[in-house]
Amino acid sequence: MAKRMERRKRPFLWPALAGIALVGMAAGYVWLEGQPPAPIPDGMAWIPGGTFWMGSDDPMFRDAQPVHQVEVDGFFMDRTEVTNEQFERFVKATGYVTVAERVPRAEDYPGAPPENLVAGSVVFTAPSGPVPLDNHFQWWSYVTGASWRHPEGKESTIDDKMNHPVVHVAYEDATAFATWAGKRLPTEAEWEYAARGGLVKKAYTWGDEFEPDGKTMANSFQGHFPDHNDAHDGFITTAPAGSFPPNGFGLYDMAGNVWEWTSDWYRHDYFQALASAGVARNPQGPRNSFDPSEPGVQKKVHKGGSYLCTDQYCARYRPGGRGKGEPDTGTSHLGFRLVKDAQVGAHKQTKTVAPFDQTSPRRET
Repeated sequence: MAKRMERRKRPFLWPALAGIALVGMAAGYVWLEGQPPAPIPDGMAWIPGGTFWMGSDDPMFRDAQPVHQVEVDGFFMDRTEVTNEQFERFVKATGYVTVAERVPRAEDYPGAPPENLVAGSVVFTAPSGPVPLDNHFQWWSYVTGASWRHPEGKESTIDDKMNHPVVHVAYEDATAFATWAGKRLPTEAEWEYAARGGLVKKAYTWGDEFEPDGKTMANSFQGHFPDHNDAHDGFITTAPAGSFPPNGFGLYDMAGNVWEWTSDWYRHDYFQALASAGVARNPQGPRNSFDPSEPGVQKKVHKGGSYLCTDQYCARYRPGGRGKGEPDTGTSHLGFRLVKDAQVGAHKQTKTVAPFDQTSPRRET
């Protein structure tokens, strides 16, 4: 337990074209096909099926290599990240208590000091000055009382942030909301395909320039990381959902603001397996998790980056970047959005799962 409680103090940083029949790749777009099979649900966008290049050639993203082709069927996706207002409606309707709000049970953590058995979550706090970037404990800490209702700690509130993305949600919190809403978490492939918005191999969800014509396109970290955010984009922490321009599919905040959960287990070598099998169709992620930096610790894939991403340190607000985190851990920069199946035919059952040895237990999700 002591080890697990210690892990809970760690940051897990690592998170419009509907109806188009065909768009040429020579013009810088993916192949797309398919009209929405039904009325588009409120708050969602239709993501037409297609084939795209997944991953990144950027040297800093070694776990996102090699770039490989993936085909996905069409699906519906939330236009924005799930907000505090939406999550509050869920909690009021169901009485749900998030992982961060639960007091850890002593029997689950044998040997843990009683003072460590407190409800809370992982919170970013800017240090008072420049610090080495090889120790994230300089800016991340486990804060008693931190939760989706109290994002910076028990004295904080979301009263003026109801339209901001909900944070401090663990994986099971996100899946509980999804079940209630009649939706599900996206796979990593669905998420990245949707984030690219029809563009091919572009650095960002809007193109290759970070600020085209000087225009701010996402909520990220400006200034000197991690001690000084000059808020050039207007925000120190989260921004209201939909504050920045949407991508080509009409989706907001697919870069920055908060990391987002996907349903895939994380493996650093997963893309190598997919690439070796040719074009992957509706990949569901590996059967198990393995992170060489923390062997034996199971993790899920996060995507999209957050308001803390910067080229000085993370830069994973790029669509090919991959984050990772333990399923039982939420943070002050981690949220989610959901998808809904189109239910258009049996071909949706054709899925690719990379075969890996069972180096960690498989969980059904």
